[in-house]
Amino acid sequence: MEVTKVANTKKRIGILFGGRSREHEISVLSAASVMDAIDRGRYDVLPVGITKEGAWRRIATDLSGLSTLEDARMEQLFAGSASMTIADFDAETDFAFPVMHGPFGEDGTIQGLFEMLGKPYAGCGVAASAISMDKIFTKEIWRRAGLPVCGHTHTTAASCREGFSEEVLRIEAEIAYPIFVKPANMGSSVGITKVFSRPELEAGISEALRHDRRVIFEQTVCGRELEVALLGNEQPAVSAVGEILVGSEYYDYDSKYRGGGTRLEIPAKLPAGVAEEIGKLAEKAYRALDGEGFSRVDLFFDEKQGKIYLSEMNAIPGFTQYSMFPLLWRAKGLAYEDLIERIIELGYERHHTAHHRQPAGRP
Repeated sequence: MEVTKVANTKKRIGILFGGRSREHEISVLSAASVMDAIDRGRYDVLPVGITKEGAWRRIATDLSGLSTLEDARMEQLFAGSASMTIADFDAETDFAFPVMHGPFGEDGTIQGLFEMLGKPYAGCGVAASAISMDKIFTKEIWRRAGLPVCGHTHTTAASCREGFSEEVLRIEAEIAYPIFVKPANMGSSVGITKVFSRPELEAGISEALRHDRRVIFEQTVCGRELEVALLGNEQPAVSAVGEILVGSEYYDYDSKYRGGGTRLEIPAKLPAGVAEEIGKLAEKAYRALDGEGFSRVDLFFDEKQGKIYLSEMNAIPGFTQYSMFPLLWRAKGLAYEDLIERIIELGYERHHTAHHRQPAGRP
C-alpha cells in the first residue's frame, strides 16, 4: 500500500495514553510502540499520560523499547511528570493521537473532546467509537443491517436487582450453554467469563456487573477466531485475515498479554474464497458503524457449517509492534512506521472534509 506523506511544516503530535480504564497498562504499551515508530524527522511528539484518576500529565519517563507489563518503568510512569491542562494540550499540539483502550478513551468520550476543540485526531469519530465500544449496540446495528451475528441477549444491573433469579432463567431460555458473559463496554477480555452451568452464569453476571451496568450474553460459536484490520475513511482498505490460535479455554486477558500458549497465524489458512468473503464482510461491518481512520473487526468462522459470524469492532485495537492490528498490515506490505503515517494522514483528511463541506449536489 502506497503511503502519501502529510504535507506542510513539521507537526506536533500529542500521543495520549493510560486513562481511567482497566486497560490502562495495555494502553501504555501501545503508546510506547507508536512513539518508537513515528517519524521524528516529520513530527515532534508530546507524550501525555492520563492517570487512573483522570489527571493529565506530561510524561518525562523514556518509554523507548517498553514492551512488557513487567517492565519496571510501568511503576514509575508518572514519577516526576508535570501536570497539564486540556487547554495546554490544545495550545501545544497540532494533532491528537489517542492510544487509549476501553472506556474514557475508545468509547467516544475523548473523541468528543477533540471535536469540541476543533482538533484533528486519529481514528474513528464519536459515534463509531461509542457504538463499537458497546457490544449490545454493535450487534443490534449489524443485525438490522442484515449482517451475521451469533445468538445473544443482555441484561442490566437494574433488572438483576429487581429479579436476579428471573433474569437467569430468561437468559438460559434464550441462550444455550456454554455462554460468554461480557460487560457491554469493556475490552481486552476484562470481566469476561465462559460459563457452562447456572452457578457459573450467576457468578459470571456478578463479575461482569463489577465493570459495567449492562451485560451481554453470547452464544458460543464453535469456530475459528479471526481478525481483520481496516484502514481508511470513505474507501477503507482491508488487511490480510489473521487467526488467533488460543492456548486456553478462550482468548482471555492472560492469553492476550501474558502468553498462555496463544499464537497468531497471519495470513490464516482458510478454504478457497473464504478470506475474500471475510474481508468483504469486515468492510460492511466497518461501514455499518461509520468507521473512519482505522479499526479491527473480529469474527468467528464455523468451518463445519460454512458460516461466518461478526463478533465485535475495536476502534482503537492493540497497537504494540506484536499486536494483531499492525501485523495484519505488515502481511500486506505496510510497515509499522508507514501505518502510523497513514493513520495521521487519514485523521487530517477527515478533519479537512468535516470543515470544508460542499452544498448538496456539488462535487
